[in-house]
Amino acid sequence: MAYDPKSVIENGRAVLGIELGSTRIKAALIDPDHNPIAQGSHTWENQLKDGLWTYSIESIWSGLQDCYQSLCNNVRAEYGIEIENLAAIGVSAMMHGYMPYDKNGNILVPFRTWRNTNTAKAAAELSELFVFNIPLRWSISHLYQAILDNEKHVRDIDFLTTLAGYIHWQLTDKKVLGVGDASGMIPVDPATKTYNATMVKKFDKLIAAKGYPWKLLDILPESLDAGQNAGVLTEKGARKLDIKGHLKAGVPLCPPEGDAGTGMVATNAVRPRTGNVSAGTSSFSMIVLEKDLKKPHEVVDIVTTPDGSPVAMVHCNNCTSDINNWVSLFNEFNEIMGVNADMNKIFTNLFNVALKGDPDCGGIISYNYISGEPVTGFAEGRPLFVRSATDKFNLANFMRTLINGAVGVLKIGNDVLFEEEKIKVDRITCHGGLFTTPGVGQRILAAALNSPISSMDTVGEGGPWGMAILASYMVNNKKKQSLAEFLDDVVFAGNTGTSISPTPEEVAGFNAYIENYKQCLPIEEAAVKFKS
Repeated sequence: MAYDPKSVIENGRAVLGIELGSTRIKAALIDPDHNPIAQGSHTWENQLKDGLWTYSIESIWSGLQDCYQSLCNNVRAEYGIEIENLAAIGVSAMMHGYMPYDKNGNILVPFRTWRNTNTAKAAAELSELFVFNIPLRWSISHLYQAILDNEKHVRDIDFLTTLAGYIHWQLTDKKVLGVGDASGMIPVDPATKTYNATMVKKFDKLIAAKGYPWKLLDILPESLDAGQNAGVLTEKGARKLDIKGHLKAGVPLCPPEGDAGTGMVATNAVRPRTGNVSAGTSSFSMIVLEKDLKKPHEVVDIVTTPDGSPVAMVHCNNCTSDINNWVSLFNEFNEIMGVNADMNKIFTNLFNVALKGDPDCGGIISYNYISGEPVTGFAEGRPLFVRSATDKFNLANFMRTLINGAVGVLKIGNDVLFEEEKIKVDRITCHGGLFTTPGVGQRILAAALNSPISSMDTVGEGGPWGMAILASYMVNNKKKQSLAEFLDDVVFAGNTGTSISPTPEEVAGFNAYIENYKQCLPIEEAAVKFKS
């Protein structure tokens, strides 16, 4: 049935999803059929403070509040009403990172985001201890690195969480996490859907000599499965979210999740042999596994879906930021030429011209390393454009190499899964800013992964929509279906999107590109070593 959006909001039947991404905080309001009916956003940027990437607590709350007011403004403009009650709320955010708090609820050090690569020693030692790949950005890596560095604050930790877990805690007073986000703190056991007990014991034993007044489970949030109730919005939480005071307390909240989990939901990729690729400021692929990998791989993280199934994740720190910088440069040229062009049109035209380039980009290479890139072994990055005098240098090849470069590291990681581990996948769905121009990023990704890539009409809805679906799953799952069944039958109703398959020439071209890319990595290494 078709729902009247105004009536849905007035009767408190709308569901709210919020996601704090790397460059934007976004909110999506959906009706009972999971159709978006309002949205809001806030743009923000991380800061480099004392050598570490962070967002301040002040910017987190001012950004979240501005995003919510943006949503309210949209509702007011479209329907002439205020949001007073909601059926459910879900909060998601960029995964991993490090947010330690003392017993009074004060953060002990500035939020250390997923983007930091100072945890190499800790991650390597923990990977060996656990016989399990522990990425640099995971919370346990940050915690152990702080221990190795003898940071004084570690003794005072009372609670350690992620950004999504922090927001949820402030809204509900509940110290919990969705199992998918929890699996980015320390590995989760898919059988119990909580932290791996063996690894927890190993860690406690590893640091026992330090004499800290806590053990690991004392400071971690409780891990919850998708669909479980994770508390309700308190009066204090309602005022922190809605500074205008219209939103009422008592709204149920679902378990907070990471942006990887919301991406899986938004692309209907929670069943084994399904996968998705998210490509924005960073990029990552998620392949839901049928069975365990043969061995740990440094470039493959094992996390879980929001309902606890194991997932092979390849995470890349860099994706579209370098493209955005180049497009801004082209816009500056327009301005000095007296041309006032819409930025969306500039992006669309430049992306479309990329498809006219050679499949191997004419020999040109682009490294989009705004920050370090662990998959290729870089603790720091330098954006770099490489060409020889004999390469075919034209606009089409230039744009194609920027897009190839945006998914090049993703290919390197996924080659481990598809070629070494022989992982099988039935469907990979893409979403995120790289795929906004129809058919371009999707086609180049298909060539990179040598696999059909699907794109849905909801590609632009992204994380907050996926989070709203998880909140809806908690309150609207009347048939007690699994998350996969709920997505298949209720949300997507058989829609698998539009698929693009690569041509043999495109695959061969990208393979040639990536071989050049890997051979020229010493140039990137030299650029990093050079201090300007």
